[in-house]
Amino acid sequence: MTKTMTKGAVKLPLNEIIDGDCVEVMRSLPAESVDLIFADPPYNLQLRGDLHRPDNSKVDAVDDHWDQFDSFKAYDQFTKDWLAAARRLLKPNGALWVIGSYHNVFRMGAELQNQGFWILNDVVWRKSNPMPNFRGKRFTNAHETLIWASKSEAGKYTFNYEALKALNEGVQMRSDWVIPLCTGHERLKDEAGDKAHPTQKPEALLHRILVGTTNPGDVVLDPFFGTGTTGAVAKMLGRDFIGIEREAAYREAATKRLSKIRKFDREALEVSASKRAEPRVPFGQVVERGMLRPGEELYSARGQRAKVRADGTLIGNDIKGSIHQVGAHLEGAPSCNGWTYWHFKRDGKLVSIDILRQQIRAEMDDTRPH
Repeated sequence: MTKTMTKGAVKLPLNEIIDGDCVEVMRSLPAESVDLIFADPPYNLQLRGDLHRPDNSKVDAVDDHWDQFDSFKAYDQFTKDWLAAARRLLKPNGALWVIGSYHNVFRMGAELQNQGFWILNDVVWRKSNPMPNFRGKRFTNAHETLIWASKSEAGKYTFNYEALKALNEGVQMRSDWVIPLCTGHERLKDEAGDKAHPTQKPEALLHRILVGTTNPGDVVLDPFFGTGTTGAVAKMLGRDFIGIEREAAYREAATKRLSKIRKFDREALEVSASKRAEPRVPFGQVVERGMLRPGEELYSARGQRAKVRADGTLIGNDIKGSIHQVGAHLEGAPSCNGWTYWHFKRDGKLVSIDILRQQIRAEMDDTRPH
């Protein structure tokens, strides 16, 4: 699972954790080879001394060496370098997510725009169980900010709108997400029983991101892999991942974690798609295949009638045209969805012609490679 990259490597190391500096490793990978990047970079928290609770017990805050930079200038150069390397890796229609706190997210946002990324949304991850502010001198930090950006303004990024709507009980997904911090059985511990990583992200957060902005088979890169949340969720959801992590302890924890993950079956990976994403079926195909015959009558729910013609058009009263045009004319409406407007009779009952379209679509789906 863990691998060290050598200079000149060109093969995409799918579903592996690479040992090395994220900028150097990303520069060694093939350009325009990744569909999505999720990045959880060091926050540069600028902590000054230890933080204690009211009972004087020490808070397990982020004080690791990888989060410490000599100056804002040094952090900005680091941000510039890894974002440039990341942008090179993204496919033309690829996208990137970054997550940060108030310490760094604004600096990253400016650099994203400097480099030509197109910001699509900022998302507030509101933690339902945030760490209290023990000193009582500021507001409790109850959220982090994510930025979602396409590679360019013209990029045709993936956005599974209907799937996200389904995740949200049929309501359009908003840009404020209430998700708890990583706790309980999901929180990885080391041999001493301490947190394996101070800022392990919850799988629920990555689940929403990957379901919403990638498709099965996409390649997802995480240049700050940590203990592998991105890889774990990607594996479950049938996406390929590439992880980059220079800390040996994190790579070891991630490797153990990923070895226990199983991919969901193909049927379970399918998500609700937009009607626009479904393959187009001309009404003429229904006639060509004999599902409806020329001369057969169609009916609207309000009693309007029209006859099917051999070329897939309809004739009704004084109008000839497509199923949509004839329906609109008969209703005196500017437009009409003929697939839902028209019905045929079977055993004395009205049946929507959309049933025939769905049958053709199902057959088209069965012939596509899986």
